[in-house]
Amino acid sequence: MTLKTRMLGVVMAAVTLAAAALTFATPASAATLTQVTNFGTNPTNLQMHLYVPDRVATRPAILLAMHYCTGTGPAFHSGTQYASLADRYGFIVIYPSATRSSKCWDVYSPQALRRGGGSDPVGLMSMVDYVKQRYSADPARIFATGTSSGAMMTNVMLGVYPDVFAAGASFAGVPFACFATGGTSEWNSQCANGQLIRTAQQWGDLVREAYPGYTGQRPRMQIWHGTNDETLRYPNFGEQVKQWTNVHGLSQTPAYTDSPQSGYTRTRYGSSGPMAPVEAISMQGVTHNLPVDAAQVIRFFGLDGTAPPTT
Repeated sequence: MTLKTRMLGVVMAAVTLAAAALTFATPASAATLTQVTNFGTNPTNLQMHLYVPDRVATRPAILLAMHYCTGTGPAFHSGTQYASLADRYGFIVIYPSATRSSKCWDVYSPQALRRGGGSDPVGLMSMVDYVKQRYSADPARIFATGTSSGAMMTNVMLGVYPDVFAAGASFAGVPFACFATGGTSEWNSQCANGQLIRTAQQWGDLVREAYPGYTGQRPRMQIWHGTNDETLRYPNFGEQVKQWTNVHGLSQTPAYTDSPQSGYTRTRYGSSGPMAPVEAISMQGVTHNLPVDAAQVIRFFGLDGTAPPTT
């Protein structure tokens, strides 16, 4: 079975994301999505599109929003609500595009899984640095999110650059390094099928090995997954929870559990508050083509005016 066949459930994501996401009454905007070239070191020839709202906050936050396999930055822009939320709250959104034939991110090669190793993460960091410098952005408020392959890359970016990202949100992804193949293939069937089960310590060690010697604060993580995910199977949800609770030195026993809507179970680890170190939302009966609740992502990041967590 080809990679494109395996990721068939992802192809329709752009069609349904806009309908599934929340809608908001926002003021009329003249801001448009703009392509940026020559943004810095870019070993895999990524493309960069940028959304800067008409009213940018002083020292704005940056959101790196990454598409699914077969997708593009512009498709992720049009299929999600992040840009309209940027209009409301004044942050800047980067919509990168992978350019290899699968349009998947490199979350599998040794180069991508270590700090400064090369491949896509280096180009993505160049985009972040470009925006940070050009728009005097707040270095303490840089965030990443993505769906499917973009969710995998969210895990990778938070693992490789823990000193850059304050938090991430992963929709239908897998743990950091779960998809590692040694660079010989883009697809890891064992991981995709939910058969790669490790201890919390083993998962956490993989993150720590990506940036040896780093002892600083780790990014917070929000994890979303449907129980009926047919492409990246549901066990990957629990494995991500294991990984990020371990990275934060937390118990796997939730500090808080609720149901934000019918069929959803939300657990928080390390804190019961809305900006806990790890927040996980299990979506009963939902497939890989899951809705993206951008408003809940922005809430978790604190970009909606919520006070940032104390360290």
